[in-house]
Amino acid sequence: MKGVIVAGGLGTRLNPLTRATNKHLLPVYDRPMIHYPITTLVKAGIRDIIIITGGPHAGDFIQVLRNGEGLGVNRLMYAHQEKDNAGIADNLRYAEGFVDGDSICAILGDNCTDADISKEVSEFAHGAHIFLKEVDDPERFGVPTFGGYGKIVDVTEKPLNPASKFAITGVYLYDESLFEKIRTLKPSQRGQLEITDVNRAYLEEGTLDWSRLEGFWCDAGTPESLHRVNRYWAEKAGYVAKERE
Repeated sequence: MKGVIVAGGLGTRLNPLTRATNKHLLPVYDRPMIHYPITTLVKAGIRDIIIITGGPHAGDFIQVLRNGEGLGVNRLMYAHQEKDNAGIADNLRYAEGFVDGDSICAILGDNCTDADISKEVSEFAHGAHIFLKEVDDPERFGVPTFGGYGKIVDVTEKPLNPASKFAITGVYLYDESLFEKIRTLKPSQRGQLEITDVNRAYLEEGTLDWSRLEGFWCDAGTPESLHRVNRYWAEKAGYVAKERE
């Protein structure tokens, strides 16, 4: 299995912080944000990784990560997304040559988690596997609709009235048919190739599986969530900020 980190976009919700560099290189406690998804992949046994990025600061990744030495990576590659904000599925298609017929674990570059997904990775055979997390604001994410026996019967992108409290986290396992499915997609009303439509394609063929993502998980795409992940990792490291007297 190969690892694909989706690190494109312009990070407009974090402006003006993202005027100077790519969102995924902003600090989260004592490391660049991008270190966290890399660590998630390496911990799961995935050491061949490609980072798909774009925008005016794409070259900053090489300055920060170089060839991945010291991060447990065997091979670290980069690809450039031609159009910003074209969607996660559009971002993934740039990994096709690197993946070369293998299955993949895709993770969004702003997803900071201490979850261990090695069991799901080692047991993955075909289809798609998504990881769900119960959240207070599911309307910010893709959301599953459940039928009987906990089976997912639909997935909806950023619904106004979420069918559940579960968010589809930015961690996905896909088989080699992913890229054929992406080629069948049409842009959404937002003008993007949506990852939710990829998941729906697997759902329609009956090969979409899911599990809960255990442990801490948060995207760091807004000022509030960036603060939350910084605080979590600082506390986990044993650092406790002293209040001003």
